[in-house]
Parts: sequence; C-alpha cells; structure tokens
Amino acid sequence: MIAESPRSPLRLLTLIVPVLAVALLCLWTSPASADFRLCNNTSSRVGIALGYKDADGWTTEGWWNISSRSCETLLRGTLVARYYYIYAIDYDRGGEWSGQAFMCSRDKEFTIRGTEDCLARGYDRTGYFEVDTGEQRAWTVQLTDANEQPSTQQRVPGMPGPVGPGGGVPGLPNSPPGGTPPAAPGLPPAPSPPSGNKP
Repeated sequence: MIAESPRSPLRLLTLIVPVLAVALLCLWTSPASADFRLCNNTSSRVGIALGYKDADGWTTEGWWNISSRSCETLLRGTLVARYYYIYAIDYDRGGEWSGQAFMCSRDKEFTIRGTEDCLARGYDRTGYFEVDTGEQRAWTVQLTDANEQPSTQQRVPGMPGPVGPGGGVPGLPNSPPGGTPPAAPGLPPAPSPPSGNKP
C-alpha cells in the first residue's frame, strides 16, 4: 500500500486557487452586452431593415427574419449613433411599420451605403421610422400589433408575387390610391429625411 502525502491536496489547492481568482476577475470586469436588438411581440413573422449613420456615413441593411414572439440582435457592441431607423414588414398578414425617413432598400438581402438617389441607383425608396436611443449604450425596439399599419407596397421582400388580390392585404383596410397611410400610433413621425446633423 502506498501512503499518500498529506501535502498533495494542499499543493493541488494552491494551483487551482490562482486560476479561479483570474477567472473570477475576468468575469467581474467584462463589460455588459451593449447591442441594438429588436423583439417581435406579434403573432406573425416579420422582416426587418435597419438604417443608421456611423463614421463612414449612412448605411441601410436588411433583411433580418424574426419569428413570432422572439428577439434578434441587429447590431453588436456599443451603439455608435443616437438615431436608428427601422422598416418592418409582416410576412404573414402583410402589414408594415414605416415612417417618413426615406432611405434605400431592396427586395433581397442588402447593405447599401448612402440614402440619396435610391431609385436612380436601382434601389427602392422606403420610409423608415425613427428610433431615438437617447444616447444609451444598448437599446431594444419592441414591435407590437398596435403600432402596425396596413401595407402600402404590393410585394413583400423575400416573398414571391403580390400580397393579396390586386396587391391588397387580406383582412386589412387598404389605403386609397395615392393616399397617405395613417400614422402609426405610438410612433413619433420623423418630420424629414435623415440629414447630416444627426449622429
């Protein structure tokens, strides 16, 4: 029978304690997650397009496809701007969340630099709604059925063909031809297109 040295457990402990201390220190000092997220609190699948201004200028990106009652991180890291712009479409019922800040988009996945001359550059000109983060480090947008409006587009990006007969949205009132869609309750309209003076 081999006798175990009484110092073996102590020696093992002296090796483990510094490793645990370093691991604990790393966890304690790691920064909190600072992301731009969107939660889909509706009963439908939605498509999301995002516009923002960073050090290189204006960018629009899309599409994030978000399932019903779930959240998605659209941008990772500390927010680089105060104002972000969202355009969202309801894949299942055909409604949308839009606004008066016009930026570029397209039907397929995209990253577009600049917001000027969308049509001349071969893109769609789409109205995004403004999100004021108040210069917070992280922000989460909550999409709900209450602030959705009927769709004014005939096609849903990523979905073939028109939304319904004649381009209408089944079960939702259609805007009159050439008419302005009603303002979305709970969303402040952006009075003018994005300008260079907002960060």
